Amino acid sequence: MTIIAFIGSVFSPYYKAAGRDAPEDHVSLNVALYGKGCRRWAMTERGTGALFRDRATLRIGPSQVRWDDATLVIDIEEECAVLPMKVRGQVRVTPQVYGQRRFRLDPGGKHVWEPIGPCARVEATFTNPDIKWAGTGYLDANHGSESLEDGFADWQWSRAHLKDGSTAVMYEGQLKDGADFGMALRITPDGQAEVMEMPAPVVLPKTAWRLDRMTRADAGYTARVRATWEDTPFYSRTALATRLWGEDVVAVHESLNMRRFDTGAVQWMLPWRMPRKA
Repeated sequence: MTIIAFIGSVFSPYYKAAGRDAPEDHVSLNVALYGKGCRRWAMTERGTGALFRDRATLRIGPSQVRWDDATLVIDIEEECAVLPMKVRGQVRVTPQVYGQRRFRLDPGGKHVWEPIGPCARVEATFTNPDIKWAGTGYLDANHGSESLEDGFADWQWSRAHLKDGSTAVMYEGQLKDGADFGMALRITPDGQAEVMEMPAPVVLPKTAWRLDRMTRADAGYTARVRATWEDTPFYSRTALATRLWGEDVVAVHESLNMRRFDTGAVQWMLPWRMPRKA
């Protein structure tokens, strides 16, 4: 399960065509469920009139994200693209670890990433589809002052939970100007981010869309793709079995190629997955 709330939807063809000068007019709640027999994918873009926010609440159309004491409550009322299936439910995210700092992804600080709750307790109850789930999750945020395609050529990201309550996060790629960036972090149970030596690179199999994927693992260990959850022309989301700093882990991994995103063919296809309502 992945849920992302957007103000200024970074992958929106409408926002891109409008010149990205009014982020509040391009908002959406993306909900992706990958369980067996209950797959759903919803991402409806909405305009300024559908947005409300204050210090504790972010409301996007009929859905909302709100803090209830130390728990982030996500009330979901969405509809899938292409096939008109409903997505209705509530997800409660309670951070068990709070990140203590933000990180710049580029030298100029135009793109910032913040691991708010690198390890969290997640409880999900959906009425459509009819499922319940509880387990360990992750909460972060990104913001920026320029578009992703203006800042990056590509990136690879992954996170995995470790036995001692720490979270391993790898973030690396290439900026649009050709410079490489990367970091390997072990975020400890007190929220401190310890910079680690980057493990050895591992080239993963290409996706069905022939998207390149790579990750990191201890030297001599080959990471394995357990499942490819999201497979698009410019983005993939994958479950991996890998080994990091002497520990076998299951990692959530993503590959992003902004050169592909910026092509006319991809921009033409995107409205089929993310319709817009005024």
